[in-house]
Amino acid sequence: EGIGLYRTEFLYLGSQREPSEEDHYQAYRRVIDATPHGPVVIRTLDLGADKMGLSSDPERDREPNPFLGLRSIRLSLRNPSLLRTQLRAVLRAAIEGGAVDRVRIMFPMVSTLSELRAARFMLRSISEDLASEGLLGGEQVQIGMMVEVPSAVILLDHFVKEIDFVSIGTNDLTQYTLAVDRTNPAVADLYQDCDPAVLRLIKQTVEICQAAGVGVSVCGEMSSRAERALLLVGLGVESLSLPPAAIPQLKKAVRSVTRQQCQAICWRAMRLNTAREVSVFLQRQLAELVPEMMIQA
Repeated sequence: EGIGLYRTEFLYLGSQREPSEEDHYQAYRRVIDATPHGPVVIRTLDLGADKMGLSSDPERDREPNPFLGLRSIRLSLRNPSLLRTQLRAVLRAAIEGGAVDRVRIMFPMVSTLSELRAARFMLRSISEDLASEGLLGGEQVQIGMMVEVPSAVILLDHFVKEIDFVSIGTNDLTQYTLAVDRTNPAVADLYQDCDPAVLRLIKQTVEICQAAGVGVSVCGEMSSRAERALLLVGLGVESLSLPPAAIPQLKKAVRSVTRQQCQAICWRAMRLNTAREVSVFLQRQLAELVPEMMIQA
């Protein structure tokens, strides 16, 4: 049914050298050709400077808090040659693969309008350069952004005027909303994607996107858990991006209920006060509506 999130980081992590435009192009053409009918969402580089080896002295310049540092779209905009190489390869692959109507470019960890506009400006410039070389149609490729930080939700009514789609990254949205490093065992128990604060931000995002006619999907661990997927459907989410192994169970869960049942789950869940209350409630609802899934578990 398509590629909901194509992670381009492997091109950097799996090589001892910086990938060339041709490396990017060949990788994107393979996924486009292998998915001839569905959409292909290609996310630009989502790594931190610590993973890229960009510092001349990594020990001296090591960031004290990389999760709040130079990463994702910030890193790409600080190193425009990296982003330009990647975007040019994506547009070339979309045009030459006859898939400008299916390929979508998504920018990660956007927190300000200036970041989005800078990325869009570069993309438009590259599209014009390719058009001058005879490769037409790059401007048709849809542009989207990840909603992963609270500021993106707060300003989303402005963002949606400049993009075609949104993907809610629940892993980082949870981390930044609750100020919890999910990789730190000392506070890992505080990392709860069904915390009422996180759910309110998801609800607000969906409502703004629906009002603006902008597509919205959800990716992250939350979309891979059946009981949480029912809640997301109830919130109005119509597209979930998840690992292939999780697809059969998610389809089973979603196809076993009605939209009205999911909306009822959502209505009740949004009135609970703690993440634990929400989690227990969702588990009970799944057991009641799709009991065979609980038996399998």
